[in-house]
Formats: sequence, C-alpha cells, structure tokens
Amino acid sequence: MPDGGRSAELGWPELRRIPHPPYRIPVLGDILGASQRTPLLSTMKYAGLGPIFRCKVFRKEFVFVWGAELAADIADETRFGKHIGLGIASLRAVGGDALFTAYDHEPNWRLAHDVLTPGFSREAMAVYHPMMLDATDRLTAHWDRELAAGGPVDVLGDMTKLTLEIIARTGFGHDFGLFELDRPHPFVTAMIGTLTYAQYLNSTPFPGLAKGAARRNEADIAYLNRTVDDIVRARRDAGGGNGDLLDRMLDTPHPETGERLSAENVRRQILTFLAAGYDTTSGTLSFALHYLSANPEIAARAREEVDRVWGDTAVPAYDQVAKLRYVRKVVDETLRLWPTAPVLMREARQDTALCGEHPMRRGAWALLLTPLLHRDPGVWGADAERFDPGRFDAAAVRARPAHTYKPFGTGARACIARQFALHEAMLVLGLLLRRYELRPDPGYRLSVAERMTLIPEGLRIRLDRRQTPPVPTRTTVPDEDMPESRCPVHPTDG
Repeated sequence: MPDGGRSAELGWPELRRIPHPPYRIPVLGDILGASQRTPLLSTMKYAGLGPIFRCKVFRKEFVFVWGAELAADIADETRFGKHIGLGIASLRAVGGDALFTAYDHEPNWRLAHDVLTPGFSREAMAVYHPMMLDATDRLTAHWDRELAAGGPVDVLGDMTKLTLEIIARTGFGHDFGLFELDRPHPFVTAMIGTLTYAQYLNSTPFPGLAKGAARRNEADIAYLNRTVDDIVRARRDAGGGNGDLLDRMLDTPHPETGERLSAENVRRQILTFLAAGYDTTSGTLSFALHYLSANPEIAARAREEVDRVWGDTAVPAYDQVAKLRYVRKVVDETLRLWPTAPVLMREARQDTALCGEHPMRRGAWALLLTPLLHRDPGVWGADAERFDPGRFDAAAVRARPAHTYKPFGTGARACIARQFALHEAMLVLGLLLRRYELRPDPGYRLSVAERMTLIPEGLRIRLDRRQTPPVPTRTTVPDEDMPESRCPVHPTDG
C-alpha cells in the first residue's frame, strides 16, 4: 500500500496514460519552473494538461486531479478516504493521532470526533460568541491606534493574532495578549516554525541535509508542548472551566463506550485546533479583506446589509450573524478562490478505477487541487478568476453539480469546525465593515504564499473611520436568497 512518501507507479497500473509536463528531465523529473517556496501554485500552471495529470519530482511521481467529474468520483466515501501523506504526515510530530493528522484506522480519531462534535453545536457556538466579540474588540482597538498613526494595517499579521486569540479563548480559556505585545509571541513563532518545516519536508528530496532546521523544529515542538501542558495543568488545578473544548476533552466520556481521551491525545488535539484555527481562518479573513478593499461596490453592499440587519444594536447577538446573507456570500466566494484546504489527498479503499477510466490499486492516492476545481470554467464560467459573491445566490448554488465546492474537505474527515470558522469570519467582517471604510494600499499587488495553507503575503490595507450610520427603520430582512438553515457548502448542515 503506497504511502505519501512513495511514487505513484506503485498504485496506478496505467500511469503512462496520464499526461505530464513536457521537457521531463531524467533523474530530476518535472522540476523546470517548479518552486520550492510555492509548490502548489507552481503545480497549478499544468491545468492545461487536463483534469488529471502527473508530475515527477526526482524519483517520485504524483497524480493530480481537479476536474468536476473526477472530483465527484474521488469524493465517493465508499471507494475513497482521506490519505495521510506529504505535509500532513510531517505534522504528525506535533499532532500525532489528533483529528486532522490521524489515519482512518487509528481509534483516537473516532473517539475524539464523537466527543468533540457537540463542542461545535449551535448551543456551544452561542457560548463562544461573546469571546469572539471580546477578541475582535482588541483588534479594533489596535486598528484605531494604527488609523490614528496614519499608516496602513498589517492585515495578515493582525488576522493571525485575532484568530489565534479566538481559538485559544473559546477552546481553552487562554489569553495570549497578542495585541498588547510589541514583538511576536514565542508561541506564534514556534507554531509558524513547525508549519514551515512541515512544508519544507513536503518539497525537498533531501530533508536530512537540513540538520539545523530539524533541531529548530524539535525546539519549537518542545516549546509548544510545554505551553499546552501548562494550560492543561492550570485547568486541572482550577477544577474546570466554562464548558469549552478543553473541558470536553478532559471530562467528557464517549457517549457509547465511556472511553476518555488520554493526556497525550488531549495535548495533540489542543495543538491541532490551535494550528488549524489560526492558520486557516486568518488566511480567509485576510483574502476577504483584500477583495473588499479592492471592490468598493461589493464592500458597500455588504456594509449596507450589516447596517440594516444589525441596526443600532451596539453588540450583535449570536443569531444576528447568520442573517448576514451577503457577507456569507463574500466568505464563500473568498473560499472558492483561495480555499482553506487547497489540496485534498484521497486514497483508494479498494482496487477501483477513477471515473471508470484510470485503474487504481488499493492504497493508491491522488491530490485533488481545490483552487483549480473552484476555477473549473465548465462549472464557474469563463470569468472564474473574478471575485463575484453572486455565484452563491441560492439559484446558482442549486444549479451547480455536487462536489464542485470543497473548501472544508469532504466526507467523514471534513473539517469538524467549519461552522465555527464561518461564524467567526462573518462576525469579524461584519464588525470591521461596520466600523471602517477599507481602502487598498496603492503599492500592494496580491502575492500568494504557502504555509500549510495559502496566505496573501505582505497584505496591507488603509482604513478610514466611518461616520455613525443612521439608525435603519428595519433591522431584519426576508430570507429571499437562502433559507437560514441551508449551508451552500454542506446543504444538510444547520
């Protein structure tokens, strides 16, 4: 059974039928034009080879898919499951058998999933809402100071601080105080270090040569573990918290078996949530703010909705966030262009043939490129590169084939915290639109970098403080676009 470090020849009997880039070099493979810094983006340029293609890097061959038909087939949970390989396997040094990095056969995945799923219910989200508001207040206080100083704001840096504060507070009752520091917090530095090292392992054929980087990574992991152990120890000494995720990890037995998470697995789950919670939503918020600043007519429509729906309420209630239909479409369209999970790795559970055409042995795997899937002109039109929230009008969502929009993964291993992330993103964008006019920094051009996710590198925007809007005569709107319970990403979700 091939794993993430082995070549596709082992699992694809008719690999030669799949096209590859021209000018393949013996031994080196398809490295002409490849980028070690942005391997995903450099791979996307081969979309012209067709909806399935292969690339060889030194002695290893990888199969990529992105077409709508192929994506729908490889999403079939009866024949395919999540593959742990490449960068995800590299993160197991931190996450072990936590939710994101566990193999399907590891029992702690199902145990943690069943124990923690109620932590993302509607009732739990209502508890987290005030904590999200408090963290966003710290952000706006910081932005007010930046506005008074007359300079642009560091969007990605500030969104990283915000989302880490939110997941730390809502999940574990911890306050890093990131907006009060005048230098990067060592926890953030260590977290970015581990993600960067995992990306390095994903893209280099000779990881053993970087002994200095390996030592730094070991030190980063040790610091992360000590920090989390301190958080857990303080919670145990306090006798419990406010019913957050950490309380659930420590105190909640499995509803059927009564089994509990081990101390080691609790640590791994905390690190997984901290890493995923800040590195994903921070990128989504940053890209969204870029597009809102660059498209004033879209920002104006979103701002009008916030003023109309929230009215003169000083602090929006939990239920008011879901009523921001157009803001939700802004988030959805942002995730279309720059999805949270830019690559989904899928593995054959049995001998099969992808779309009945490409034989795969049990254990064979492929990389589904969601940024290309979300740009498929046959699904999204010839203007698929254009930012247009109208693509998520209810009629347009219903007209699209299934499995053509995958920002949170697919199947049983889809992101457990997707509703948390969507509520967080809509709340933060609503609060920022309500308070500021967003203007692009004239000297900035969108540059996308890669960590484990995609981020807008060096993004800065300028702010103007809004004048207090007039109190609207109506604070609710009819749900003509989308029923409140319908999620265009996962239609069965509430």
